[in-house]
Amino acid sequence: MKLLLVTRNFPPLWGGMERLNWHMAAELAKSFEVRVIAPNGAAEHAPPGMIVREAPLKPLRRFLLRAAALARKEAREWRPDIVLAGSGLTAPLAWWAARASDSRTVVYVHGLDLTVPHPVYRALWRPALRRMQAVIANSSATAALAQGIGIAAERLTIVHPGVELPAPDPAARARFRAAQGIAEHAPVLLSVGRLTARKGLREFVGEVLPQIVQAHPDVLLVVVGEAPENALYAQSQSPASIQAAADAAGVGAHLRFLGKLSEVELADAYFGADLHVFPVRELAHDPEGFGMVAVEAAAHGLPTVAYATGGIVDAVADGISGRLVLPGDADAFAAAVRGLLQRPLPTNPVIAFARRFSWEAFGARLCNILLNEA
Repeated sequence: MKLLLVTRNFPPLWGGMERLNWHMAAELAKSFEVRVIAPNGAAEHAPPGMIVREAPLKPLRRFLLRAAALARKEAREWRPDIVLAGSGLTAPLAWWAARASDSRTVVYVHGLDLTVPHPVYRALWRPALRRMQAVIANSSATAALAQGIGIAAERLTIVHPGVELPAPDPAARARFRAAQGIAEHAPVLLSVGRLTARKGLREFVGEVLPQIVQAHPDVLLVVVGEAPENALYAQSQSPASIQAAADAAGVGAHLRFLGKLSEVELADAYFGADLHVFPVRELAHDPEGFGMVAVEAAAHGLPTVAYATGGIVDAVADGISGRLVLPGDADAFAAAVRGLLQRPLPTNPVIAFARRFSWEAFGARLCNILLNEA
């Protein structure tokens, strides 16, 4: 059976959605003959033997027009059984391509792609999403958002994103701390992700971190990530603004920015930290669709403290892989961090929780849904 994947999120960039779509293509190739419409440079990084048609990434309008034409041509000539949009952004392209080949249409939605407030997006993209024959959501929260824009519940299923399950590396903690000049026993909090307003780091360093420093004067918050580029809709928080907020709160010396890390360096950071913090804010039109980094942290045995908002409630098992607190409750967040630093959760249940989200499990669920749609 043939499947055409249409996506803007694909390597050579390696953010969370890019990794997701790469693994999506690789897992689907176990059950389908897969071709991909993706940005320039994608072919070099695609799974072996996969045919990729490329469109320029920037500007967005140019990508959409070129990718739509490529998808339509591929559908007409190759005649796939299913055209799958890798996000809501490419749903209209997938729907239009499928009309040329009488293919089934499916979209994998992430949350933000359902809530973008731009009037043109709402006028053109939401109708396309409602026309898809099946909609796969990355979390229960995203599924609820999909129903909120008129997608029928019977056309909705949930498939959580996957995660790599690393081998144990007993030397990684010491290696990370030595590389960063961090004392062996100093408490390290880790934040991983794009520096957006939704991620809430500026608020965290101003409202939560000072309370943690009072109890743990040698604590260090290590921040991995950069301001977003090529995002569908995101407001950034610059490192300078986050640092300024920490300085104003008297905890500037407890903050360190590492920028973007390689996969190997990021794994060392997960192994080298004591706790992952995920202070995501509830913002209108900017939901946290899932919270993949919380599962990535758990795969390395690192628990997460997070606000219980959006899809994060699917990504953190309270009391097992971390702690969930009421959104915006800075005092409760600080108390949860202090509690886990004093009484860490056992590592094995944290890792066992992450195993539920392996890429193999993701692929099996996704293929089962799509084969039923074909």
